[in-house]
Amino acid sequence: MLRIPFHCTSSNDRGISESIGFIIIFAIIIAGIGLVTLYGYPMLLQQQISADEQIMEKNMIVLQNDIKSLAYKTVPFKETSLKIGGGTLTVHNSGESSPSSVITISDAGGAVYVDHFRPGELRYESISAQTDISLQDGAVMMRPRILKGSTMLAEPRWFYDTKTQTLVINLINITSTTVMAKEGIGTVQMTLGDTDYTYISPVSTGTIRIAYESNPNQDYSAAWDNFMKTTFSINPSISGSTHTYTLNPVNTLVIKKYEVRIKSI
Repeated sequence: MLRIPFHCTSSNDRGISESIGFIIIFAIIIAGIGLVTLYGYPMLLQQQISADEQIMEKNMIVLQNDIKSLAYKTVPFKETSLKIGGGTLTVHNSGESSPSSVITISDAGGAVYVDHFRPGELRYESISAQTDISLQDGAVMMRPRILKGSTMLAEPRWFYDTKTQTLVINLINITSTTVMAKEGIGTVQMTLGDTDYTYISPVSTGTIRIAYESNPNQDYSAAWDNFMKTTFSINPSISGSTHTYTLNPVNTLVIKKYEVRIKSI
């Protein structure tokens, strides 16, 4: 009779198999955690940074609309609560010794209508994204801190009527009594201060020059260049940090200055 050999598995062999299985499963779990940490967490962090930046872009446009309500609709007071994530919102007074920009408006004959106007700004500085978003002179602009260049997210209220050759420029002056900065949840309270109105008609030379002098540490000249080219079809004449835009023919020049006082953020 043919006998089939029978192998008996001892309890020690079964223990070794369970140990190997546990080690394999544990190694897979550790590898999975490592992959998530290596690739997943940076992606989640980047998405959070991008979300904070997009939220602040919308918040700055909301604040721009608040300023429009104060300046153009004569609303006496505006208050807006907003979330400031991933960075700091700061008020930079127009009276600072190193402003973000200086604007001068004159004509070809040398007559100066606005001399070294310092608009001040509300600036969001992202710590993680290294990006600045600025509400300056009625415009919302963004620039990367580690690269050159800037872009305009919302335009100021400047316009030119070709039929009447009328140029209208609205200048917004942001001021505050103290240095203000905020992180987390903040409430921006603002009121309308002094206003000034200038009307020149006719402009004797028919040519208006707008000089924009940027701060090298806060350079938004590329955003202004694109805005002036798109809105008025003119390119700048560049001398150092000053970009000069020449508009003609201009028969009537209207300049309105508004002071917006930031009470708290």
